[in-house]
Amino acid sequence: MLTYPQLPTGALAQFPAQKRRQMRTLVNTAADGTAVKLADPGAATVEWQLKYASLTDSELGALLQFFAAAEGTLNSFTFVDPTANLLAWSSDLSNAVWEAASFLSLAGANTDPAGGNNAWQVSNSGTAPQSLSQTLTAPGGYVYCLSVYAKASAAGSLTLLLGSQRYRQSLSTDWQRFACTGTGDPTASSMTFGIEFGPGSVAQIYGLQVEPQDSPSLYKPSTTGGCYENARLRDDALSFTTTDVNRHSATVNIFYANNL
Repeated sequence: MLTYPQLPTGALAQFPAQKRRQMRTLVNTAADGTAVKLADPGAATVEWQLKYASLTDSELGALLQFFAAAEGTLNSFTFVDPTANLLAWSSDLSNAVWEAASFLSLAGANTDPAGGNNAWQVSNSGTAPQSLSQTLTAPGGYVYCLSVYAKASAAGSLTLLLGSQRYRQSLSTDWQRFACTGTGDPTASSMTFGIEFGPGSVAQIYGLQVEPQDSPSLYKPSTTGGCYENARLRDDALSFTTTDVNRHSATVNIFYANNL
């Protein structure tokens, strides 16, 4: 499927960026005046306004080429939200979206580094490494950053998994934030992110996050994730302003509707 282009800098957007989510509630009013209200998630929409400044000729060319491929508002594409944690249910590692190896035990409600009780203790009772991962419908050729807070009661290690790449990290008894950056197969339409735990290891983790950029931002707990298939452009053409030699500005409007 067509995908929205990531800038050569590894960013999808420049800040400030605007994001607006709209929800709909169905109301059934009875003859006696009482009302029953129900959420209608199928009618939810999300809109983004991405403003770019000081784009180079090649960066502007990539956006113009994308508009031509999408044929404006006609064709849908995959859009990875630059403002979101791409992982779904990042604070609930027991949710079905997570693929946990058979010898991993997960226990929630542990004290986290933010002062809450959202950390998870992960134990590997097996004799081989075991992983906890999530596969996203995200372009393999993007630059991604995977980050997590982790600690252990005794010195140990864990391995961050970003596509086929592996990043081993040493744990201490204090909370530390670990991050890695990389890309996957540019021809792939999905990416797997996760953590691998060594045989017999016990660790506490918090704040798993994936972002389409080269360094981590403040942790954002998520439920729905940030990968949107069948997103569309709001406009049929890209208007831009040339501000200097090899410098351009433009605004891109994108929307996603659950019912499309």
